[in-house]
Amino acid sequence: MKLVTKIQLSAMMFMQFFVWGAWYGQMSKYMTDQLHATGDQVGNAYAAFSVAMIVAPFFVGMLADRFFQAQKVLGVLNILGALILYVLTTITNPDTFYWVMLLYCITFAPTIALTASISMRNMSNPEKEFPAIRVFGTIAWIAVVNLVGFMGVGDKVTIFQISMVSAAVLGVLSFLLPSTPPTATGPTTFSQIIGKDAFVLFKDRSFLIFFISSVLICIPLSFYYTWANPSLTDGFKAAFPTADPSTFRIENMMSLGQVSEVLFMLLLPLAYSRVGVKNILIIGLVAWIIRFVFFGYGNPDTSLWMLYGAILLHGVCYDFFFVSGMIYTDAKAGEKIKSQAQGLISLATYGLGMLIGSIVAGKVKDLYTKSEVTQWLNVWLVPAGIAAVSLLFLLLFFKDKKTANA
Repeated sequence: MKLVTKIQLSAMMFMQFFVWGAWYGQMSKYMTDQLHATGDQVGNAYAAFSVAMIVAPFFVGMLADRFFQAQKVLGVLNILGALILYVLTTITNPDTFYWVMLLYCITFAPTIALTASISMRNMSNPEKEFPAIRVFGTIAWIAVVNLVGFMGVGDKVTIFQISMVSAAVLGVLSFLLPSTPPTATGPTTFSQIIGKDAFVLFKDRSFLIFFISSVLICIPLSFYYTWANPSLTDGFKAAFPTADPSTFRIENMMSLGQVSEVLFMLLLPLAYSRVGVKNILIIGLVAWIIRFVFFGYGNPDTSLWMLYGAILLHGVCYDFFFVSGMIYTDAKAGEKIKSQAQGLISLATYGLGMLIGSIVAGKVKDLYTKSEVTQWLNVWLVPAGIAAVSLLFLLLFFKDKKTANA
């Protein structure tokens, strides 16, 4: 891969996650503090993202696989997204907020699979080259979360304004990316429009088990994205009741998770070749269980190390399951359906899994909240249990001899 192409793809991945990171982890605190939303309403807002992940990626993936250059599709989606984000910044009703967020997510959701597909389509060896490009997305998340933290706007509409400007910039830059033309040919049927081409992957038993495992583990992932920030904020408020909450810098603290993600992203190619995909997935799931236990029992006053440990485990949790999953999916897909295959795994993770997880996370938080006080230990033990079930399922059923010694 040429140096110019590396720079272009790295910039694309950086901006993709800058747009996302500006609002995603902070939206729950914004909705709670500014829109006075309930846990259920917050869960529904996050579920809007997952609904979009189910509806949009297949159709857009088909467009990129068959009709339009993928980088141009990415550009149009980001420009539309920036316009919708502008409208979102004017909304003050949490129920109306949901519908506008859903509309925005329909433009944003397909870009996750598109950026992965554009990257891998321009690589000769995605297994080795993709992590070095994808790591710039993690660097972007660190940068924007720290920006939000230092500005002290984690609960302000500013998070969506930052995302709006960034989306517009990425929209323009997308048209300058390497040409990534359609690869599939022939007549188009309705089944292809809904992404049926990628369903052939389910004939592979190991991929089917991986798909189901991805759905299961994304239920607890939703708990992390939705409630980690408010949980830490509440913990610090309880431990230091006289302190100014703006001094806690929760966003900056949480960005350490992305710092660890950079490290493990760079280690992923070595791990992939040495221990195989199954063991990588197992390590990731064990890390998820440990981090939720740490979140539940950690305390800023007496056991701060557990909270930092939970945050720093993010690199193992995310890279060893989700990024390795993208590489695994790319290896399983044929040349003609790579975009739709990435859309399929996005459906499992950010779609089905996080749709269920977002709804469950909202209801669990309301269940353990009395008189505006949340019992966070009980909340965090729920995703820990679900992660344990996911691990057991993978251990019992996932067998992929072909990739085990890749």
